[in-house]
Amino acid sequence: MPQLSRFALRPLALAAFLAFGVCSPMSSNAQTTPYVATDGTLLNISAQGEAKRVPDIATMSTGVVTRAPDANAAMRANAEQMAKVVAAIKAAGIADKDVQTSGINLNPTYQYRENQPPTITGYEANNTVSIVVRDIAKLGKILDTLASVGANQINGPSFDVDKKDEALDEARRKAVASAQARADMYAKTLGMKVRRIVSISESGRFAPPMPMARGMVAMKAESDTSVSPGENTLSINLDVVFELAR
Repeated sequence: MPQLSRFALRPLALAAFLAFGVCSPMSSNAQTTPYVATDGTLLNISAQGEAKRVPDIATMSTGVVTRAPDANAAMRANAEQMAKVVAAIKAAGIADKDVQTSGINLNPTYQYRENQPPTITGYEANNTVSIVVRDIAKLGKILDTLASVGANQINGPSFDVDKKDEALDEARRKAVASAQARADMYAKTLGMKVRRIVSISESGRFAPPMPMARGMVAMKAESDTSVSPGENTLSINLDVVFELAR
């Protein structure tokens, strides 16, 4: 009888060892992955929800490129012309917080001849600022004004939605509804029911800006430059784990 008792205790000791992970190298990993107790079937659904909004802000860059025989002259000419551009930006009502210098460059220009090393023929100075236009209705006029005061580089604009929270919440609701509908379909097909949602994770958000053509503006047109902001799509991706049961 003592031998039988000793053998009967071994399964209990093994169960305690597995439950508490005593001296097990896997115990630290087990703590980072929570265990979900269930007697049903787990179903993982990936769903996306979208919300469309008309953009209300535009981001663009503008600047001045000047060339001169020496570096100092190129920089001085650039500073004078850029001051007019910055003044026009402020006159258009764009706040200081929406104007940011994005690059100042000075580079030599070269002349290349066959079988000879390149020689420096002058210097090119470039000063560029990024601006945010919060009144898109004025964007075309602003573009033309910048060209008229000496901006010979204009890139963009890219359109975006300033306050995204409401649109993203709409996308979230659509994603949850889509995941729920798909889970109900799977459950019905399998002769089961959706018992509960085990977990929800938001894997990302996507709100691509709508770029327009990039290029050089050479002169002011007779009428304001045409600008069409179109529509932006804001997306939310969800991973939802459901528990199914009979």
